[in-house]
Amino acid sequence: MESTSQSYVPSVPSTKLAKPSFWKKLRGHAVGDDKPIGYLFILPALIHLAVFTLIPILFSLYLSFHKWSILKPAKPFVGLKNYIKMYHDTDFWRAMVNTFYFVFGSVPTGIAVSLLVAIVLNRKLRGVYWFRAFFFLPVVSSTVAIAMVWQWILQPEFGLLNYLLGFAGIEGPKWLMDPKWAMFAVIIVTVWKGIGYQMIIFLAGLQGIPEHLYEAARIDGANKWRIFWSVTLPLLMPTVFFLTVTTIIGSFQAFTVIYMLTEGGPVGSTDVVVYHIYEQAFRVFNMGYASAQSWLLFLIIFVITIIQVKFMKKFNYEH
Repeated sequence: MESTSQSYVPSVPSTKLAKPSFWKKLRGHAVGDDKPIGYLFILPALIHLAVFTLIPILFSLYLSFHKWSILKPAKPFVGLKNYIKMYHDTDFWRAMVNTFYFVFGSVPTGIAVSLLVAIVLNRKLRGVYWFRAFFFLPVVSSTVAIAMVWQWILQPEFGLLNYLLGFAGIEGPKWLMDPKWAMFAVIIVTVWKGIGYQMIIFLAGLQGIPEHLYEAARIDGANKWRIFWSVTLPLLMPTVFFLTVTTIIGSFQAFTVIYMLTEGGPVGSTDVVVYHIYEQAFRVFNMGYASAQSWLLFLIIFVITIIQVKFMKKFNYEH
């Protein structure tokens, strides 16, 4: 009789890969998947960046070669006429001079004062955290509200500042109403508002300096002034560079303080480039010409930033 037993066939494991889970896709590139699902999480930010930043930038470049009033749909092509007009526009170049005056007046002063405040508040003093919060308060306050308060402080007849100067026998100027003093007053308000932010950055840099370097300098007989120049300042140069670059860019784009305090006056003494662009765009409704001015301002900021980067690299190489 023939055997009826069935032969045993071993099972062969399947070579088909299991479908990766959602979390594997989220963590990175899963097996057989070239695009992680994590890209979906940055998609809203990319859409926001494209709609509200990239597209307006490209549209402004397009407008700089056209003549367009926001009240009319037609956009006739004018080529380089907007840029040629800007070259001969004395009001625009006066605003550019005022902008450089504002930048060179506010940036070095703000950085120097902020560094001094940071050094003082870096010590272990009683209630030092309250003082830090006090100096940082203007940063988180509304610029519009701050400007309204400073308008009262700088008022020539019953303002607080001239009232205090009167106790010292000093006749205060007209500040915002005097072309000679208006920009100086704007610089004071700008520096006061920016001290808190720059102070926090300097505090982070100061607290990153190793204590043993100060101890070694004291053992060598260095005084406080020598320690500052030989230890503190060189190690703070990356922080100074960062604040210089960002503050210069922000100063070239100053608008709110100018708009609230002086509106470019008196007699155009505080008319900076961004405020001048605003007037061309939303008061004269010359969008094409305003766009051309914006792109020139961008090129100036870009060149100045590149020069600062080159200078910092050279400084690091030499030291």
